[in-house]
Amino acid sequence: MNAPYPGPLAGLRVVEFAGIGPAPFAGQLLRQLGAELIRIDRPATGGHQLLPIDPKYDFLNRDKTVLEIDLKDPAGIARALDVVAQADVVIEGLRPGVMERLGLGPADCLARNPALIYGRVTGWGQTGPLAQHAGHDITYIALTGILNAVGETGRGPVPPLNLVGDFAGGALYLVIGLLAAREEVRRTGKGQVIDAAMIDGATHLMSFVHGLRQAGFWSLERGANQPDGGFPFNTVYECADGRYLAVAAAEMKFRMDFLGRIGLGEDVAKAGDKPRNWPAIKDRIGAILATKPRDEWAALLDGPDTCVAPVLDLDEAPGHPHTVARDLYRTQPDGTRVAAVAPRFSHGDPAPAVVDADTLLARWAQA
Repeated sequence: MNAPYPGPLAGLRVVEFAGIGPAPFAGQLLRQLGAELIRIDRPATGGHQLLPIDPKYDFLNRDKTVLEIDLKDPAGIARALDVVAQADVVIEGLRPGVMERLGLGPADCLARNPALIYGRVTGWGQTGPLAQHAGHDITYIALTGILNAVGETGRGPVPPLNLVGDFAGGALYLVIGLLAAREEVRRTGKGQVIDAAMIDGATHLMSFVHGLRQAGFWSLERGANQPDGGFPFNTVYECADGRYLAVAAAEMKFRMDFLGRIGLGEDVAKAGDKPRNWPAIKDRIGAILATKPRDEWAALLDGPDTCVAPVLDLDEAPGHPHTVARDLYRTQPDGTRVAAVAPRFSHGDPAPAVVDADTLLARWAQA
């Protein structure tokens, strides 16, 4: 029997200073990909948690190696620096200047470990007039144009959960920066600081839309564009049971397949090329889809070229046949259901071991 695959990041040593949101998500992703991670947390407070939930449901922090250090104590700062001196990567998500005041800023840590990659994730970034302002996901994406673009025609903006700012624009861009810097360290032996700001990452995510806007193919009106629900073949329709279908039959061959199954034809498909026809087409399709419940439509419209899917809720999603076949959720020994790490690797699923802090620190000391 083959040994478990430790993951592509096996041997990467990461120190994460406890926080909320993007920093722990980035740390958890690195850990799930095989990195050896120590989270430095304040003693016995659980202060890293945003909500008072059972730790087994804290999917951003569970199974991490935790080292409790009092960072208000000079001896604690000295110990934290000793740990950082053995690491490859540091992650922190505190307001700019906090780590410097503690004596754990980039200059302090790089002085002990010149090859260190010091990753910082904040909403506004380390510089700029808003750098010291508090905020949350929607305040960051409000200034990018994203929030204003999401929603229905004639109604206000709708926050797209906290996925765009916190996790995509913040955590994932931080991980990209850390892994890119790791390649440079291998070439040069010189570490650096990664300033991952959610407003930066979210702005970069909008590159495609900014291109469309400057080319004259994007309206500032919500719900009036192809990707935002305005296009009748790329939107969501309510069914007879109050549940929804997502229709993404944008290309002509997909439109024809979808329309043929609901009793409409080529004239409607071709009319969809002109935005002035979109509202009337949406009304026609909506009236038809409102005659049957969601799952009945999902069965009738099932096929490789219809581009239709039922809109599932969080309790339904894990049971969908494709989700089950892909093994997207893993049931843990404590009964919790945790999303499998992505992406996938031909060597197998990463299976990093859970190790206590003393064992991990001893291993680092011997490296």
